[in-house]
Formats: sequence, C-alpha cells, structure tokens
Amino acid sequence: MAASTDTTAAPSTTLRHASGNILAFFILLLIGVLAFSIRLFSVIKYESVIHEFDPYFNYRVTQFLTKNGIYDFWNWFDDRTWYPLGRVIGGTVYPGLTLTAGTIWKVLQSLNIPLSVETVCVFTAPVFSAFAAWATYLLTKEVKGAGAGLTAAVLLAMVPSYISRSVAGSYDNEAVAIFALIFTFYLYIKTLNTGSLFYATLNSIAYFYMVCSWGGYTFIINLIPMHVLLCIVTGRYSSRLYIAYAPLVVLGTLLAALVPVVGFNAVMTSEHFASFLVFIIIHLVALAYYIKGILSPKMFKVAATLVISVGMVVCCGVVAVLVAVVASSPTKGWSGRSLSLLDPTYASKYIPIIASVSEHQPPTWPSYFMDLNVLAFLVPAGIIACFSPLSDASSFVILYIVMSVYFSSVMVRLMLVLAPAACILSGIALSEAFDVFTRSIKFYVSDLSENLQTEAGDGASASNVSMENNDKKEELLKERGSKKNKKKEKVVVEESSKKKKTEKRPLVLPVDTSIFALFLIVLLGAFYVVHSVWAAAEAYSAPSIVLTSHSPEGLHVFDDFREAYAWLSHNTEVDDKVASWWDYGYQTTAMANRTVIVDNNTWNNTHIATVGTAMSSPEKAAWEIFNSLDVKYVLVVFGGVVGYSSDDINKFLWMVRIGGGVFPHIKEPDYLRDGQYRIDSQATPTMLNCLMYKLSYFRFVETDGGRGYDRVRRTEIGKKHFKLTHFEEVFTTHHWMVRIYKLKPQKNRIRGKTAKKSRSKSSSTTTTPTRTLTKRNPWH
Repeated sequence: MAASTDTTAAPSTTLRHASGNILAFFILLLIGVLAFSIRLFSVIKYESVIHEFDPYFNYRVTQFLTKNGIYDFWNWFDDRTWYPLGRVIGGTVYPGLTLTAGTIWKVLQSLNIPLSVETVCVFTAPVFSAFAAWATYLLTKEVKGAGAGLTAAVLLAMVPSYISRSVAGSYDNEAVAIFALIFTFYLYIKTLNTGSLFYATLNSIAYFYMVCSWGGYTFIINLIPMHVLLCIVTGRYSSRLYIAYAPLVVLGTLLAALVPVVGFNAVMTSEHFASFLVFIIIHLVALAYYIKGILSPKMFKVAATLVISVGMVVCCGVVAVLVAVVASSPTKGWSGRSLSLLDPTYASKYIPIIASVSEHQPPTWPSYFMDLNVLAFLVPAGIIACFSPLSDASSFVILYIVMSVYFSSVMVRLMLVLAPAACILSGIALSEAFDVFTRSIKFYVSDLSENLQTEAGDGASASNVSMENNDKKEELLKERGSKKNKKKEKVVVEESSKKKKTEKRPLVLPVDTSIFALFLIVLLGAFYVVHSVWAAAEAYSAPSIVLTSHSPEGLHVFDDFREAYAWLSHNTEVDDKVASWWDYGYQTTAMANRTVIVDNNTWNNTHIATVGTAMSSPEKAAWEIFNSLDVKYVLVVFGGVVGYSSDDINKFLWMVRIGGGVFPHIKEPDYLRDGQYRIDSQATPTMLNCLMYKLSYFRFVETDGGRGYDRVRRTEIGKKHFKLTHFEEVFTTHHWMVRIYKLKPQKNRIRGKTAKKSRSKSSSTTTTPTRTLTKRNPWH
C-alpha cells in the first residue's frame, strides 16, 4: 500500500512542479511587459526624444560607433569638447551602454529591421528594465523561493526610483548598469549555494559587464568582500564561499583592467583594496582548515601558532606597503566621489564641483517615500524574515540593504542602488506574510471540513473504526513483544506529535485576522501600483529638454532649448566656440554640433573654474577671459520670465565657489548681502555688475512693462536699465529661457591712438583753447 501511494504521489508532485514552473514563466513574461510598458509614458505624452543632459553625449558616441566602427571608437579624439584641450573618448568613457545599444542596432539591421540609432537609444532603458526584473526574480528565488522572487520582480518593475532612471529616452549608464548589478549579485549567490565553478566564471563575466557600464561597480567589489568577511567572522566559511569569491577577484580584476577608463586603477586605487585584503584573509582561513584536516589537534595548535605569527608579519608588511602607497596620494588613493560618500562634508569643503551637482546632494525624507512608497515600511519586515532561518544568501541581502541605505542617505543618486534591495526584502516580507495568512485560512477550512465529516458519521462507521483500531493495536503488540516497549513508544509518539503541534501552532492565526490582513496587503499593493503609475506618467516622464506647465488656459509647452540649439546650428560657423555653464555642454555639442569649452564630464576643474570666473567677473574682464579661449558666443539659461527655477542665476553661487577655488580674487561674500543671495535693490555692486547678471537681465524690463519682476526669485531686480559694452544679444528664445550673446570684436588700438594724437595736434594749433571730448578706451 505504501509503495503504491508513493508511486501515485510522485507523478502528481512532478506535474504540480511542472505546472508551477509554466505559470511562473508566464507571470515573468507579464512582468517584463509591465516593466517595459510603464516606461513608455514619455513617448506617448511627448515624443521619442533623448532626455536630460548626459544621455545626449551617450547618443552622440553611439552614433559615432555605428558609423565608424569599434576601432575608430577606441581611438576617437573629440576636438569639439573642452576646447582647446579636447578629450580622448575611448579612454575616458564607460563603453558598456554604447556597445550594448550599438550591438542591438547592428543585429536589428542584419534582420532587416530599419530602426534608427536614436530609436534604439530611446528604448534601450525600458528593455533592460524588464531584464532587471527577471534578474531580481532569480536573485530572490535563490534567497527565499519562487514566490518571493515573483513578488520582488513585480515590485522592481514598478518602483519609482528605478523608473526615474529608465524611462524611454533616459539613455544613461544606469539603464543597463542596474541589470548588471542585480545579475552579478544573483550569480554570486548562485555560486555560493552550489559551489559551481561554472557560475563563478559567469559571475566574473557579469562583473566585467558592470565595470564596462558604470563607475558604480566599486559598490560590488566592496560589498561582496564585506559579505565574505562577515561569513568568515561568524564561522560560516566553506569551500563554496571560497569558490564564489576567489575567481571573482582574480578573473574579475583582470577583466576590469581591460576597460580603458579603469585600467590599472583596478589594482592601484583604494576602492579596490578591500577585495585584495579579504582575498588574503580567505586564503589564510582556507589554509588553516586544510591543515586542521590533516594534522592531529596537538600538532594543529603548534602549526596554527606558527602560521598566525608568520601571517601577522606578512600582513603588517602588506599593510605598511599599502599605507605608503596610499599616503603618497593627496586624496589617499580615493576618488573625490568615493571620499564624499565616506565623508559627506568632503565635497562641500574641498571639491565644490561635486557638491554642485543636484544628484550628489543628500536626499530628504519625502524623497524616500516618493521613490520607494510602501516599500519603506516593508523593508524591516523583510529583514526579520531573512533571519528565519539565517543563511549565507539571506545575510548577503541584509548586508546589501544596510550598505545601500547608508550610501543613499549620503547621495540621492544612489537611491537607484537602494531600490533593488528594497524590492527584494519587500518581496520576501509580502511572500512570507501571504504564506502565513493563506496557511491559516487553509487550516481553518480543513478543520471545518473534518468537523463536518465527523458530525455526519454514524455509529456503524464509528464501531468499524474502533474495530480496525483494535486490530491495529493487536498487531502492534505482537510486533513489539512487550507492553513496556509499547508504552514507551506511545509516550515518544505523543511527545513528538505535541512538539509538532506546538511548532506549527504559532504560524496559524485566527481566520478573521488572516482575511483582514490579506485585504490590507491587497490594498497596499493597489496603492503602490497607483503611485507608481502616477510617478511614471507625471513625475518622471517629462524630458528636461521639452518643458510643460498646466494653467487654467491649458497645457503650455516650452521648447526653448531645441529652438536655441537649432539657431546655433543654422546661424553660426562650424568652427565657432560656444561658452556656457557645464550643464549644457553635452546638449550643445550633440544638438548644435558646435565646439564647447566645458561639458558634463567635469574632468578638468581648472577649466570649469575659468568659465565660472568669467561669469562672476565684470563685463570687460569676462570678455578678456572668453576672448583668450577663442569664444565667439555665450549661452545662458534664464527662467525669470516663465518661472523656470533651474536657471543659471540659481546656479550662480556654485560658479562663484568653483571659480574662487582656483582664482582667489573671486570671493563668495562679495556677492552676498548679510549672508543672503539677492538680486534685488539690496544686492551688492559686485553682483549687479557681474556678467551673469547682465546677460540674464538685459532688456528684462521689456517683458512686463518696466517692472522687472523675476518670477523665480519673486522679487524685482535691482539693476533694470543698463547697456552691454562688450557683448551683443544675437538671439533670445520665445519664452526667454535661453539667451545667446556674441562677443563684440576688439577695437583697433593703433587706430584709436592715432586718432587721439591727431585730435591733440589740431587742438594745439588753434588759438582759442577748446576742450576736446575724447571717448575713453576701455582697454587701457
């Protein structure tokens, strides 16, 4: 009987398992469709266009790659950026995104699908968001099972923090890097669970793709060593841990060094030293375990003492060398962004160019609820669920969320790294809760059905059952041979059944509580869906290059940026140089095809400080600076007419700080009145006479009948009527958001001197002394 029941149960279990896999597959397909479609609001509401600033550079590089090939891409020297220095593109860019989009475009062309490079770039991020959701499923499945994996995948597909960086048109490095990050973590956990060298090799390749895609790869190469060290300290070392980590450090570092922008930084910068230190530690631990297995306990103590003493000497020597190398660097071997993560005040003190970027600022509390919504409340429950039971995989997820919470609290951009961890833990919490509540309802239903069956039973069936029980008892007595053994075994069986009941009992909740809790979970999910769809449709779908506003009169579209870039493209010479603040460098080069002085790469602080000094200087001094850089046009962004708050006047203090960091004669207090930044009648003379003020507010009083009211600063400007002596206005967009000025040509100094001499001679020959009115030359 038992054999027959086992044979019948095996096919049913296999069939149930197969049907579950098929259902999970179709659910994953729907999640991928959801992740892709929720990011298309930007295309549906606006148009298929590249967003933000950095994506325009990536788009320009992808165009060059598809047109000229991979070899020309690696050797490309771009003379249209950072004039007169230029930039080697192949050695200063993370090529993962460009190579990925270029490969997709090439494959589509080979299949006779005639999509443009721009279309491929626009839809790369939504496609990889689906891949990221599937990678989240695989990672969470390795930690807590398929149910938690599906829940985490659907949460990641809609999390607003990830949507903000992966909408259609957001062609930035994070578009593919988040998928690479999650997939690398999945392969690490998979190797940790299986101990397979195959998955360890795939993990190194996934890490290589992450290094190619984004500078945030240092998060991986520091988080994994921290987890390995945690496992060693807590006594969880195993051969699987060694296989998961050692190939990643060796093979991953060798592959990372192949990326030109990384190169020898993979072994020479402080961001990578933690991985090498843990690499040494894990080999010492592996050696200790090996020696322990082949020696007696007494000999092992002697060998351990010898190994520890020698190891301490070697470690001290290695640490001394590292300290010497690190101490020789002014930044102690750390990059500016890494130091700003370790010390949040570092950038504001020493590198204002990093602190000036809005995405490098610390987030506010509302931003957590905006970008994570209900996940912020579910994460603690997920952490608790990971402790029951605690495994190597669940400890990694806990460490991941702890580190990502810290880094996201320092830099708002790293909310993107926090989002996958929050989705994984929230998926675990929801899955565990759903399991408990449904089990409670099942227990209640099964208990109710048993009670109904017992009540419906008659006396005959009860007597039959009692006779069968007596027969079974007699058979047991014969087999066991004595009554004492029977009593003992009965006590053991009763105790074990009692233990099982007491173990299962806390997981069973009252049925009304379970139903109400399930209703709350569904309500919570509905609220999350509504918020995510709103964030995708309204908050994060608008491209920064095309702005909109709603008023009682209807929808207003501000297309001033493209209007200005089109004017530059059609009305200036190809070799003309355009100066602006670095925010607009990528767009000017990509859309206007003109040479810029600085752009968003921000690799040369002195060059940016030169532009900031020119904007902070009086008109004549600014003209001399721009003229020395061969600049012909100056572009400024001004939002005082339409209320655009991200204009150059609001960014101006950062220009002063960056310029003053290199050129000491620029001092921030000169532009402040009693510590306040003002542009009204109480503004300082230095502020009212600087170039940025004049280029922004020139003819501004003509827009509102002479009042000069700035809608962003909500005040009347201090200096309303003035003329420009060294710059002339050549173009202002329809809504006054972008203003372009041309440098006036320098006057001929010799001609001015001869005219002055001729006037003095003519005045001396006259008998009646008359006063000659000569115009003062501004260049003396």
